[in-house]
Amino acid sequence: MIELSMQDIKEILYGCTILGTGGGGSPEKGIRLIEEAFKLGKRFRMVDFSEVPDDAWIATPYVCGSISPTTPELEARYAGLPELNDPLAFLAYKAMEAYIGEPFYGVISTELGGGNTAEAFYTAALMDRFIMDADPAGRSVPELIHSTYNIFDLPIYPISCANQFGDVAVFPQVVDDTRAEALVRALAVASKNSIGVTDHPARAGVLKNAVIRGAISYAWKIGKIFTAALQEGKQTGMAVAAGMNGYVLFRGKLSKHTYDTVDGFTVGDAYIQGEGEFSGSEYHVWYKNEHIASWKDGKVDVMAPDLICIFNDDTNMPNINPHFSEGMNVTVIGLPAPEQWRTQKGLDIFGPRHFGFDFDYEPIEKKHRSL
Repeated sequence: MIELSMQDIKEILYGCTILGTGGGGSPEKGIRLIEEAFKLGKRFRMVDFSEVPDDAWIATPYVCGSISPTTPELEARYAGLPELNDPLAFLAYKAMEAYIGEPFYGVISTELGGGNTAEAFYTAALMDRFIMDADPAGRSVPELIHSTYNIFDLPIYPISCANQFGDVAVFPQVVDDTRAEALVRALAVASKNSIGVTDHPARAGVLKNAVIRGAISYAWKIGKIFTAALQEGKQTGMAVAAGMNGYVLFRGKLSKHTYDTVDGFTVGDAYIQGEGEFSGSEYHVWYKNEHIASWKDGKVDVMAPDLICIFNDDTNMPNINPHFSEGMNVTVIGLPAPEQWRTQKGLDIFGPRHFGFDFDYEPIEKKHRSL
């Protein structure tokens, strides 16, 4: 068991933000949540599955929805409704524990992201539960079906949902993960595009072989590299690529960016004009909450499940979708996906064809040389 300090968690959350590939929520908001829990005297205790009894109950709390900024029209639609101050993932986790009727041992973050990982940590701290050093994605992902739970055929139900207006729902059963995605996304759309969810409640003995163990420690390693580079005034994207045997995919200025909210997802395109060694070339990244595919000079470059991570060189911070601005200087790096995603079933769930592209997955290392 490791008791995490505020500095530890900041490093973890920045690592998660990088692995979030543009999604996964805001690290600033995540850090504020963690600071709030520390002010309340709460503790953050992380454990490996080897330390956990096989019969212990664990569940996965998170927030689902669009990452687009709110608009006056959207705010007006919900005017007059009461609003709760509690984080949504925390509300959903409490509802799930009440439904199961037994106290839970801990939480697993649904993905690695500056916001959603913090939501899971916060939930664990407030309820005096443990944080598992694992997750079912190894990055951020746009859809509920994108999990190693799905690869290993673990049922997603029961599922609890809670929104900021006080509405709570529990689905004792759903047809499958695809149906769960449709149901939860519909509730998010009806809840100002954001809803708290807790799914996959199960015993530790069932979960331990269906997740990416050590995922939080992996994010922490990246966060330490990032933090050190930031403090030393080095270019953080380049430092992370070098420190993690990653790949520098492109560097340049953002020339164009468009996005929209489609069926509860933030879908967009970012175009970058190359500079330095990339001068004369253009890079295009398409995202659905997270970066999914990229093209260099019109030719397919990197694709899910491998990670495409964009850094704002003007702030030296990882960039969060859809917060691009014309003329901003960026570095795009790539990291290989966890091995679970590179299996045939993993690619069926989270490969490029799932997103409607007419090309097959090609590992990042076949096109790029690591630093």
